[in-house]
Amino acid sequence: MKLRFQKDAIVNGINIVMKAVPSKTTMSILECILIDASTNEIKLTGNDMELGIETRVEGDILEHGKIALDAKLFSEITRRLSSENASVTIESDDKFNTTISCENSVFNIQGRDGEEFAYLPYIEKDKYICLSQFTLKEVIQQTIFSISPNDSNKMMAGELFEVNENQLKVVSLDGHRISIRKVRLKDHYEDTKVIVPGKTLSEVSKILGGDNEKEVLIYFSTNHILFEFDNTIVVSRLIEGEYFRISQMLSSDYETKVSVNKKEFLDCIERATILIRENDKKPLIINIGDNSMELKLNSSFGSMNADLMIHKTGKDIMIGFNPKFLIDALRVIDDEEINIYMMNPKSPCFIKDEEENYIYLILPVNFN
Repeated sequence: MKLRFQKDAIVNGINIVMKAVPSKTTMSILECILIDASTNEIKLTGNDMELGIETRVEGDILEHGKIALDAKLFSEITRRLSSENASVTIESDDKFNTTISCENSVFNIQGRDGEEFAYLPYIEKDKYICLSQFTLKEVIQQTIFSISPNDSNKMMAGELFEVNENQLKVVSLDGHRISIRKVRLKDHYEDTKVIVPGKTLSEVSKILGGDNEKEVLIYFSTNHILFEFDNTIVVSRLIEGEYFRISQMLSSDYETKVSVNKKEFLDCIERATILIRENDKKPLIINIGDNSMELKLNSSFGSMNADLMIHKTGKDIMIGFNPKFLIDALRVIDDEEINIYMMNPKSPCFIKDEEENYIYLILPVNFN
C-alpha cells in the first residue's frame, strides 16, 4: 500500500476516529486505526466495539491496500510532522512494515494486518430521521450535562431519543434533574424510541461542524444507531431496556411563577459560586417576595446576598438549590427572559418556555 496526503487532511481524519479508540482493551488490534485504501477511496476507522467511527480522507492512492497502525503512535507522528500543508506519504510492504515520510522526516513502524481489524456493524438504512448539524449539536449540548456519569444505572448514562411523527424529543436525567428538548423535524417519520449512550452523543457533538446548511442523517436499528454527516459515520450500540416514565414526573401545577431576566439571574448565581469549592454542598437560597428575588449563599469562605427584580404571580416562597444545576440549565437557554414554576420548597421547580420546547426540572435541596 502507498498513499499520499496533505498533512492537515490526515491529522484531521485521525483526530475524528481517535474518539473511538479504546484506552484500555484486551483486544490489542482495537488500539489501532485501520487505514483502508482497498477501494477507490481512503477510509480511516476506529472501533471499541461499543462505538465505531469511520471517516473518508482526501488523498492519492498510489498503491491499494489496508493496514492497521497503533493509534497513539500514528497520531503523535503525524501531528508532529512539518508544516500544515506538507505532503505525507504512508507506505507499507507485505510484512506490514510501514514508512511514514514527510519532507526531511522518515519514520519506520510496525503495522498489523488490516484484515484482523473489527469492522463496523452493518446497519439497515430504512428507519431514519434528518436534521441540521446545528440543531443536533445544539440539542446534545442542551441536555448532555444532566446524564449521570455513574454507570451503576445504565439508563441514566444515556439519553432518550423519541421520534413522534415530525418531532424529536431528547431527554436526560441523573436523579436530581431532568432536561428535555423538543425539535420540530421537516418531515414526518416512523415513531421510534431508543436510548443512546451519553459517550456517543458527546463524541458526535465534538465532531459535528454545527453548520445550519449541512444535514445529518440518523439511522435506527434494533441494537444500533448510526449518524452520517460530511465524510463521517458514527455507529454506536444502544442501551437496552425501558426508559423512565418521564411524563409521571412532570406537572403543570404550580403555586408560584417567576419571570426573570436570564442573564442577570445567571450572572448572580455565578458570582455566588466564587465562594464554593469543588466538594462544597452549600445551597443557594432563593427568597421570592412580591417583585424581588433575594439570593443568599453562605460558605466557609464568606457570604453573598443579591437582589433581582422579577415578575411574580402566586405565593411567596423560600427554596434552596444546588447552584451548579441552575447554572447548567441557564447557560443553554437562549431566551432573554425565563419562567420558573414552583410548588413548595420540597417539590421540583420547572424552568420552561410557553411551548415547552425546553423543560428543565431541578430538585430543591434542604437548608436550615
